[in-house]
Order: sequence, then C-alpha cells, then structure tokens
Amino acid sequence: MKRIKREILKDLATSRYKFAKICKNTVFGVYKMFFLDKPYLSDFLKMTLKENNIPVVGTKILEELDLLEGTNIISEIKAIELAKKTKNLPIYCTSENSIGWIAKNLDFCEIPNKIELFKDKIKFRKLIKPMFPDFYFKAINFEDFDDINYEDFIDEFIIKPSIGFMSMGVYRVTCKQEWDKAKASLKEEVKQSSGLYPLEVINVKEFIVEECIEGDEYAVDVYFNTLGEPVILNILEHIFFSDSDVGDRIYSTSKEIIEKNLEEFTSFMQKIGELSNMKNFPVHVELRRDKKGVLLPIEVNPVRFGGWCTTADITYKAYGFNPYLYYYNQKKPDWKKILADKKDELYSIVVLDNSTGMATNKVKSFDYDKLLSKFEEVLELRKIDFYRYPVFGFLFTKTKKENMKELKYILSSDLKEFISLS
Repeated sequence: MKRIKREILKDLATSRYKFAKICKNTVFGVYKMFFLDKPYLSDFLKMTLKENNIPVVGTKILEELDLLEGTNIISEIKAIELAKKTKNLPIYCTSENSIGWIAKNLDFCEIPNKIELFKDKIKFRKLIKPMFPDFYFKAINFEDFDDINYEDFIDEFIIKPSIGFMSMGVYRVTCKQEWDKAKASLKEEVKQSSGLYPLEVINVKEFIVEECIEGDEYAVDVYFNTLGEPVILNILEHIFFSDSDVGDRIYSTSKEIIEKNLEEFTSFMQKIGELSNMKNFPVHVELRRDKKGVLLPIEVNPVRFGGWCTTADITYKAYGFNPYLYYYNQKKPDWKKILADKKDELYSIVVLDNSTGMATNKVKSFDYDKLLSKFEEVLELRKIDFYRYPVFGFLFTKTKKENMKELKYILSSDLKEFISLS
C-alpha cells in the first residue's frame, strides 16, 4: 500500500511539473516563442533562454549561434502548428533577419501584417496620419533618383530607406548641394549593403522623404500586453554631436530620463496601440519631442527591442530586471520601487560604428584597450567582426553625471585614433 501511495504521489508531482512547464510557456493559455538569428546573441540572452526554458524556433541558423546546451528548441513545423492555433501569438525576435522566415511560414496569420505595418515607414506614416495630419512625407523609388527635381521637395528633409535598419542610408538634406551629395552616397551605400541583410530588414528599392523632426530624441523598449496595454521597459536618450548628426553613437538611460518621460510616453504608445490594434507584441520605438513639447514618432521597429541585444541588456545592468522575461511573463516594472535608490549616473550604449572614413578592408586592427582607458567604468565590451559588419563593437558604460566629458569625447570622435591600417 505504501509503495502504491508513493507511486501515486510521484505521478502527481510529475504531472504538476509538466503542467507548470506548459504554463510557463504560455500567457493565459497562449503559447510563446523566440526567434534567434545573426548578427549577435549576448551571453545574457543565451542564459535567459536556457534557465527559463523559453521555446526557441529551430531554424537552420541556430547551428551557427552557439546556444547553451539544454536550450528548449522546438521544430519549425511545431512553431507553425502553434501559430495556427494561437491568436495574437506572442513572439520575440533578436534580429529582424527572422522576419523573412516569418513572412514565408506564418503568412496565414496576422503577424507578418503587423510587422510590415511598422517596418515599412511609408505604411507607418499612413497609419498615424490621423494623429499628425499635417506631417509631410513622400515615397520615391531608388531608380528615379536622377529624374527627381529637388524643387519638388520641402526646404529641409530626411531621406532614408522605407524599410531600413540602424542609420544605414539616412541623410539630412537642407540644400541642392546636399541632395546631390546624398544621392551619390546613397548609390554607394546601396551597392555596399547588397546581400548584407535580408530584403525584409533593408530594402533600398523604395525610400521615404519626410520633414525633419527637431528636438530631443529617445529610444523606448515597450511591449503591448495581452490586453493591448503598452508596458515600457526602458527609455534611453539618443545623444547627438550636432544638429546634422544622424548617427547612432550614444544612447543613455538614467533615473531622471525614466521619471521625466514615463507617463507621457506610455500615453503616447497607448494611442499607437489603438491605431494598430497591437497585442502581445514587442517594439523598439524612436521618437522626438519638439520645441513645442509635441511627441513625434521617427519609427517603430517591430518584434524586438534594441538590435544586437543592446537596450534590453543595458536595462538589466542599469535597473536589475530582465526585459526578455518581463515581456515573456507579461510583467510590468514597478518603476517607483526600481528607481528609489538610484542616483544620477548614466548607463550608456556606445555604438562604435566605422566613422573613420576608411574602408574596413584597409583597417588592420582596432585598439580596444586604448578605448577602454577613456571611460571611468566599463560594464561590458562587445567586439564585433568589423570586416563583416559596419561596427567595431559596442560598449556599455556607467558614468557619473559630473563626468559627462567622457561621453562627449567619444561622441565627437571619428575613432581614427583607435585603428591601425594594413
């Protein structure tokens, strides 16, 4: 009798474990999954996936990503079956490279359309036109560049790929000479970027010309939960060297930045969510507040937070909670409690893009040690194969407010002092 009782208790415990495991991978009965791809996966994300048994779709690229043993990998067929059964399927992509797989294999559900609504900047501008009816934008084809009359545009504008990534192909134009220069540079960038990213990530066949949005710029990691409510996981200020700067060198977050903007940004994203009817959907938003205090969106990047595992990882280093898990488990940060003991320090992402003016095939090495010596507290250095990607690496730093000079230094640097030529 005792043996039978032990067996019953053992079976009951096993059933509870299996049930708990299933529940952990669902949101109110909805299955969830992550898509992984190049160019980069952080060790922090890899550990998060393994330790929390998060389902990862087993695409072919996983063989090259060096995941931790024991990561919960589900087959592509299983992922497609689950998508067929689940409305508003919660997914997360580490890279927009996964959008191609999603467009091809999940075309029966709403996810590809949701992605395209944000990813295509022209469709996005049309979506939010009720919020900003007077905002100027125009679509043009790359093949028509030489036939376009500059006088047909407004005096100052930004031109960029309608479907783009980071700051590739982004130019500010204020006169005819700058337009001619931008066209020449764009033609060269189009040539160099060919094959670097999938068409779903960067498509240089169509560009958008839109009015310049002046003011302070911010990057926001946010997700729409199962009820369609926006949950903000971090706010970073995008710091520029000058008004003409359109680069991605520094993004900083702090207690002051969060407290100053949290309520307003949440309300703003609520309006975006209502127009797009988003649920169970993560986004990385770039927006600006103009001199009149009006918030204007630059773009909304779908199904991810900041690229290259940057903004989510700096959130953990700065505030001690895991954004991947907060989205996965539908948790909302208690910002009042999180910020209670924070001081005035800035936590920054430094993007070491190749601003040297030198082709990477002429660069022999990059002096990372010299770079690190310029900062008071380095949280992490990520070296990148700059022969393959247009960045030398990423740097996470912690800076006292009174030592802003180190950030201003690297912001103005063209990085030539750190390279040696072959």
